[in-house]
Amino acid sequence: MGSIYLIRHGQASFGAENYDVLSPLGFQQSAALGDYLNQMGIRFDRCVSGELNRQQDTARATLQQMAPCGESRLPPLEIDAAFNEFRADEVIRAHMDDLLAIEPNAMLVFANAANHRAEFQRLFKYVIQRWVSGDHEKQDLESWQSFVDRVQAGLSRLLERADRKDHIAVFTSGGTITALLQLIIGVSPIKAFELNWQIVNTSISRLKYRDQDVALASFNGHAHLEVLKNPELVTYR
Repeated sequence: MGSIYLIRHGQASFGAENYDVLSPLGFQQSAALGDYLNQMGIRFDRCVSGELNRQQDTARATLQQMAPCGESRLPPLEIDAAFNEFRADEVIRAHMDDLLAIEPNAMLVFANAANHRAEFQRLFKYVIQRWVSGDHEKQDLESWQSFVDRVQAGLSRLLERADRKDHIAVFTSGGTITALLQLIIGVSPIKAFELNWQIVNTSISRLKYRDQDVALASFNGHAHLEVLKNPELVTYR
C-alpha cells in the first residue's frame, strides 16, 4: 500500500491584515517537522502543495530541513490549487448580515480577532455550521459541497498518478483535511469540523491507499512538536 501524508501548514498570521503569511513560529514548527521526518527515515516520492503562501512556505521549510545541503533525492514541489483552503474571509462576509441580527458585536470581534480569540472561535463556528449545512447558500460563494468536490478531484489526481507504494506529502490546510475526512470516513460535515478544531499546525494525518481505495491510518500526529516540550509550539491557527 501507498501513503499520503496530509500536513497542515505552520502557524500563520492570525489577526493580521494578511493571514496568509507564515509566522516565525510557523517556520520553527516546519523545521521541527523536517527534523522529525529525517529521524524517522521518511522520504517522499512526491511533494504537493496548495497555492497559498503559508502552505508552500511550510513545504519548503520542511523539505529544506530534510535536505539542508540540497539533496537531489528530494522531489520537486508540485502545486495543485485543489488543496487550497476554503476562503474563510468570504464565508464570514457572506453570512455577516445574518450574524449581526443575533450578534450585534460580531463585526468588532472579527476585526480584532487576535484580541478576542474565544469570541472569534464561537462566532466562526456558528458561521461554519451555517455554511456546511447547505441551507444558507449565498450567491457567488463557494459552497461546502463545491469545496469538497474540488478537494476530491485533487485526491483523484494524486491517486491516478501514484505508484503502488509511493509516499506522497500534501502540504495543505485544516479545512482541506476536514473535507478529506468527510470523504474517507463518511462523517457529516459538522462532525468533521469537530475534528477540524483539533488539527494542530504542521500535524500529520496519514492516509493509506491501494488503487482508488483510501483509508485513514492516523490523524493529527504532532509528536515532532510534543517531543520538544515547548507548549507554545502547539498551535491551532
